[in-house]
Amino acid sequence: MEFIILLYGATMLYLCFLIWKLFDQRRDQECYILDYQLYKPSDERKLGTECCGRIIERNKHLGLNEYKFLLKAVVNSGIGEETYAPSNVIEGREAAPTLKDGVTEMEEFFHDSIAKLLASSGISPSQIDVLVVNVSMFSVVPSLTSRIINRYKMREDVKAYNLTGMGCSASLISLDIIKNIFKSQKNKFAVLVTSESLSPNWYNGNDRSMMLANGLFRSGGCVILLTNKRSFKHRAMMKLKCLVRTHHGAREDAYSCCNQKEDEEGRLGFYLGKNLPKAATRAFVDNLRVLSPKVLPTRELLRFMVLFLYRKLRESSSLKSSSGGSSKSNNKSPLNFKTGIEHFCLHTGGKAVIDGIGMSLDLCEYDLEPARMTLHRFGNTSASSLWYVLGYMEAKKRLMKGDRVLMISFGAGFKCNSCLWEVMKDLNDRPNVWDECIDDYPPESLANPFMEKFGWINDVQEASNFKLHDYVK
Repeated sequence: MEFIILLYGATMLYLCFLIWKLFDQRRDQECYILDYQLYKPSDERKLGTECCGRIIERNKHLGLNEYKFLLKAVVNSGIGEETYAPSNVIEGREAAPTLKDGVTEMEEFFHDSIAKLLASSGISPSQIDVLVVNVSMFSVVPSLTSRIINRYKMREDVKAYNLTGMGCSASLISLDIIKNIFKSQKNKFAVLVTSESLSPNWYNGNDRSMMLANGLFRSGGCVILLTNKRSFKHRAMMKLKCLVRTHHGAREDAYSCCNQKEDEEGRLGFYLGKNLPKAATRAFVDNLRVLSPKVLPTRELLRFMVLFLYRKLRESSSLKSSSGGSSKSNNKSPLNFKTGIEHFCLHTGGKAVIDGIGMSLDLCEYDLEPARMTLHRFGNTSASSLWYVLGYMEAKKRLMKGDRVLMISFGAGFKCNSCLWEVMKDLNDRPNVWDECIDDYPPESLANPFMEKFGWINDVQEASNFKLHDYVK
């Protein structure tokens, strides 16, 4: 009898040990943000109205109709006058970019932001275990990761990943790589570098679907320091709760709606198709279907189920009582995401993208403000744009301990990626690139001065022999 009791007690102790071990392992698999640095190029690279006019005037392939199209696109873009362009565009060399232009653009960002990140965090380059770099439209040998490793003399066993072609959603793809590494390896530091190279990709033709990118994409970047060390939990800014990736590359229309290509004249650029909004909506809906159960409270999911069943019963009864009629489509999600999320970091893909997500999730202007202001101040900086939105929230002192932040991004392929963060401490005393102008936001008006400066183009009727430089001083 005593032997059975001892055996039973040993078994229970062993089971308790296994449970504790499992719980302890999960503590080492967390993904924390320790610090991040946003890139702010020099003022010489600002793309104001006058500078835009000179750049457009230099493109000799444009005519009156193209000028009117560009005017409408820029005015409705939601972008202001303080965004940044690559140096070769500012200097007038966008039609003939060199390899050096692309390398220089990236190295200026690397040398500025990585140095600031390491200095502010107190982490030395030799402590970095994982390095992930995503720059979609620029590939060079040696790779960008190798250039960073060489610059900062990182260890020989650092795990380096260089991602290209992932589009505006690349930053969350890079984050997913780090998250999975953290699950299998303890006590690691990782640096995520996210940016886009515009120097070799500025379009110099007259294809309208490719001209849009010039008016939307701007220079920027972000460097993020992450860890799974439990000893650094008290220093962490945010903790990753979940990450969902959706890829519609198997759908031909989604796959081809946005891509880097050459126009009929062989000029390289980035194509944005008319079916892009439809592809984005489908990917977004599929992503939310997986994300919702992970981020929303049980009471909201139960409310949705009851409402869904009620509507189904109501629809079936209405069909029996009427032989015709059309049902109205509603793009608004029946789920209330605000029950599980306090802040929304939306991809700054353009004014229409922000409006569309806001309508789908039933967000108010307060929720959309960070994305709108980021688009106005920095433009669409591709994969790094989410972090400028987060920086705005931090500069406005919105992020408090326990708050949950949802990030949503879209990218070529076609992809929709999202993740949820939990704020680990009040974030209200850390400087970032918004500090100098945060008190000016939101401004009274987001109106673009382009119409005031170039609105006269709409009054010109004679397209033959029209030259912009004859009208521009």
